[in-house]
Amino acid sequence: MAITPVIPWSESAAFPLLTMLTLIPLATMAAILLSRSSSVALRIGFAGALSTVLLSFYLLSVFDADRPGIQLAEEIHNLGFTYSVGVDGANILFIPLTAIFTLLVLVYTSITRHATDRLKIACFLGYEGILIGAFSAMNLMQFWLWCVLELIPVVLLTIRAGTGENRRWVVAFLLQHWLSGLLMTLAGFMLLAFGLMGATPDAELTFDWLKLKEVSNAHLQYGSLIFFLLFFGFAIRMPIFPFHGWLPVLAEQGTVASVAIFLVGLKLGVYGAIRFILPLIPEIAEQWSGFVLTLGLISIVYGALLALMQINIRRLLAFAVVSHTGMLVIGIFDFNKYGMEGTILLSVAYGLATAGMFFSVGLIYEWTRTAFIPRLGGLFDANITIAFLFVISALTTMVMPGTPGFDGAHLLIEGTATRYGWLVVSAILLGNLLAAGLLLRAFQQMFIAAPKRFLQPHSSVQQPARKEQVIAVVICALLIGTGFYTTPWVHVIDQNVVASMSELDAVLNSSHHGTKQSGTVTVPVGAKGGHNE
Repeated sequence: MAITPVIPWSESAAFPLLTMLTLIPLATMAAILLSRSSSVALRIGFAGALSTVLLSFYLLSVFDADRPGIQLAEEIHNLGFTYSVGVDGANILFIPLTAIFTLLVLVYTSITRHATDRLKIACFLGYEGILIGAFSAMNLMQFWLWCVLELIPVVLLTIRAGTGENRRWVVAFLLQHWLSGLLMTLAGFMLLAFGLMGATPDAELTFDWLKLKEVSNAHLQYGSLIFFLLFFGFAIRMPIFPFHGWLPVLAEQGTVASVAIFLVGLKLGVYGAIRFILPLIPEIAEQWSGFVLTLGLISIVYGALLALMQINIRRLLAFAVVSHTGMLVIGIFDFNKYGMEGTILLSVAYGLATAGMFFSVGLIYEWTRTAFIPRLGGLFDANITIAFLFVISALTTMVMPGTPGFDGAHLLIEGTATRYGWLVVSAILLGNLLAAGLLLRAFQQMFIAAPKRFLQPHSSVQQPARKEQVIAVVICALLIGTGFYTTPWVHVIDQNVVASMSELDAVLNSSHHGTKQSGTVTVPVGAKGGHNE
């Protein structure tokens, strides 16, 4: 494939921005653990989270969407290990999303009974640093190591602040799935790096994404095995059918606050497929695209049907995530610009919207101490802010006009229709219709319908309404604002998509022409308009 331009951080920023974005949350975590006062720990957490948000906005301001390639790149070689980070249109939006979620999670935590838990606050900041490090990693092993470290805050938060009675079983169940995915991903990365070692200029073993992307994988051995190891490893993290079993369990018995930021972590699976499967093994990915399409369609319908059967609102939202992820996977394997644009935009929109619904459910739980839909009802008058947050977030996942989900779904459907035809699009729309119906029914049962029993508030102390409003206003403003003004965000995504899809198209066309029998006329790759972009 074509050589990807690399723009060092010194050309755009005043300091190594991506490293600072990773280190500030981790340093804040350390400061919180060393502090002896819970109130001081919360203030330190807010200071670190707010600093990261401001730096993420600075990141967006210095990013040049008209300049292709990896920007703000940093690379350090030491002790045989390469530290390499950078951003492009595929990952830059996930970094400010992570920073904003962390700040909102701290606001939410200050409302709950865990406001004085220093370890929990430290875990949130550590989780933020890990996610930013993973999203910005340009080295396969570096990405994998960040994903391993992600287990630490997730396990601690589940044991320390989970709401279920079987939290240790939940952790064991989670580790069973995640460790399996991590081992498969590690095996895929190792086989890929060793398989391409002979094709590199110096015949050296490398895990650098840029170097692996530039070499030919025409003679790669065990290509299908590598694909399945990577795809199944990422599929557990997304998750999609049939690797989804851990998500409803964690959503039901874990801490609601951690689930909100954890939703960004789920996008690491989607991002991993975009970053490490399509650019590195495109021909093999296309070969198995029909298999992936089948899993995606099953996930869409299966997740929506199981969500309709749930009486626990947290499990309902978890199965809705499985259904939505099916759409994202299909968009990735559309192998065209529109499908990829829609996938990245929907990943951000779904993450933001689902977090909004989980925040709503969490605030309701703090007041009622129940997540069972039949026990709720008539909450609208007493919780207008929460109800508004839930319905705006739900409308985004229903891809209603005026939300970023609408433009993202439109792009994804256009790409899917181009690749697979309108029969597949009809199945996607059917699944989305089911998801819309279940969310509207859940809203009606929780907020509009008459309560089936008298709800005694768990605490006589009213929740701080201003902090609820901060969460609701920020999420709704982001959803509505980006919904009516999607163009600049699509432009940012295009910084990566246009060049990447042109290169991918050239590689796939070259592969197709190369399989033709001798005597047929082969069109030169250079005749394709996007090859030199």
